[in-house]
Amino acid sequence: MTTPELTAADFRETAAAIEAEVGKMIVGQADVVRHVLVAILAGGHALLEGVPGLGKTMLIRTLGEVLQLQFSRIQFTPDLMPADITGTDIMEESSGGHRAFRFQQGPVFANLVLADEINRATPKTQSALLEAMQEQTVTVANKTYPLPRPFFVLATQNPLEMEGTYPLPEAQLDRFLFKVNVPFPSTEELTEILARTTGKETPALSHAARAEQLVAMQQLARQVPVPSHVSQYISRLVVATHPAGSPSSRVRQYVRYGASPRGAQALALGAKITALLAGRYNVSFQDVTAVAPAGLRHRLILNFEGQAEGIQPDDVINDLFNTVPQDA
Repeated sequence: MTTPELTAADFRETAAAIEAEVGKMIVGQADVVRHVLVAILAGGHALLEGVPGLGKTMLIRTLGEVLQLQFSRIQFTPDLMPADITGTDIMEESSGGHRAFRFQQGPVFANLVLADEINRATPKTQSALLEAMQEQTVTVANKTYPLPRPFFVLATQNPLEMEGTYPLPEAQLDRFLFKVNVPFPSTEELTEILARTTGKETPALSHAARAEQLVAMQQLARQVPVPSHVSQYISRLVVATHPAGSPSSRVRQYVRYGASPRGAQALALGAKITALLAGRYNVSFQDVTAVAPAGLRHRLILNFEGQAEGIQPDDVINDLFNTVPQDA
């Protein structure tokens, strides 16, 4: 795959075209679309959480079409098995009577994988994605198979308090670059949704990018410099998510375990892309705070007291913004 040369202006133009095409199908949800796009441009995976019917699956399907990616959907259910995701060896018999095993690829072998309602499957099945998400490979019967590039997992889940769901393993949550909360639409947005979805015409989508352009955009984003004072702020922010010595009283009282180094990587990469989308080739504090909730909320493990009092990770993150100094 040949990677085309891109400038910062090309980056912004292509990203704007992607958002415009997605906006033909998705009403409102500008922050959701932006954060999912940032995750993709960072080469990471995203977890979308919201009640059923908010357009999470539609958004991911639309992105697959707009980006011209090989798309695969996996509907997670309690009886789904790991081999249903990764694939398995099957016995084949040739015309000469010779028998041999052949690997039958599972639906994870695609550029963009929609893991729909991922928390309806058992933890054993959810964990089948761990290797794919981290190493972009699949190992079956001691043989490792590479996944297509680029490779993204965009997963949807219902809130955990809904019946018939299983909490995602913490190790898998950490492999999602962002967790994006999908809010309920406003009255005006809901009216527009009715107009678009109950009429006789369906919006026509155009291709705004292709796989090679996405790879080039990922490479350009990684070249954006992060000033040392901003990098140090990211480090202080992530370290402060851990109760021991945290300046945040909410962290000390309600958090059992804080973000991993992957959280710092998510903030740095997300901030680089946010800066490029704003027309800047350097990262500011505002770029970090713009992506911090999506990059940290699924990495904060609340203790029993925090869960019992209904504390939300975003409340803790907001307290970190107020207690962790930007300049030390």
